Amino acid sequence: MQTRKIGSLDVSVIGLGTNNFGTRLDEDGTAKVLDAIIDSGINFIDTADMYGATKSETYIGNLLGPRRSKVILATKFGMPVNDVPAGGSPSYLRTAVEESLRRLQTDYIDLYIYHRPDPNVPIAETLTAMGDLVSAGKVRELGCSNFSVAQLQEADAAAKEGGPRFVNLQNNYSLFVRDPENGVLAECERQGIGFVPYSPLVGGLLSGKYRRAAPLPEGTRIAKMADERRESTLSEKNLDTIESLVAFAEERGRSILELAMSWLLAKPVVSSVIAGASNLQQVQENVSSALWQMTPSELDEIDLILANRQ
Repeated sequence: MQTRKIGSLDVSVIGLGTNNFGTRLDEDGTAKVLDAIIDSGINFIDTADMYGATKSETYIGNLLGPRRSKVILATKFGMPVNDVPAGGSPSYLRTAVEESLRRLQTDYIDLYIYHRPDPNVPIAETLTAMGDLVSAGKVRELGCSNFSVAQLQEADAAAKEGGPRFVNLQNNYSLFVRDPENGVLAECERQGIGFVPYSPLVGGLLSGKYRRAAPLPEGTRIAKMADERRESTLSEKNLDTIESLVAFAEERGRSILELAMSWLLAKPVVSSVIAGASNLQQVQENVSSALWQMTPSELDEIDLILANRQ
């Protein structure tokens, strides 16, 4: 498994997203996935205090044990946890980090991420308070999520020479969600911020489960959607694009899942692609996607397929 940089951290190019820990997966299921990803060479585990109503952090803390030093552990703060108001205030931050450290059963967090900007708190205040955690040895590097270009620039302006700054941004980005291309990726390159896309498979739409001629898989997230939202997600336009992408991937002995993740990794600004997994097969599929290093001509062909979706 190759690694790339997020600040001083060497993270595997495929990471594990854990928002299904404590929801779709109980602690036994979580244990199997964690064992599989560590055995596979994935070292980047991404969680948040709100995932699974704090169960995600709790399960990870219970299960890592002596393997803690083998992984790069990222967690987030700033969004409501169990309906308790949150945000970016320094006072809330100091409480949130202690709770995460306790649940994760660790004395440091490798990458601490501001989950969503708080419109009521200047980014400079939050960033300074996060920097205090680095000085105290509780956090190694700082990240943010769901930031716009303007918010990244605000954070950059607030960062003092040699002082705390964000080295990571996590935003929604995939073959079907291209918003970060409108300035965010370029700003990350300018600032030297490692970009980590979340939802690379668009909630499972690009997993290979959803095909025009196949029945809708029972129990999946899309199957559980309200009728109108499900019909929009499985629109004729989306299904046409999926069939074209599947054909492109299969011509090369690959899957659409591998295509979706490899396409993201072809961008130098992307440090890692985080994807969830519920079983060993999904872990193996995620890992195999890192082995496909796309050529410029392949990327051009994919762009043509996606252009027809517009």
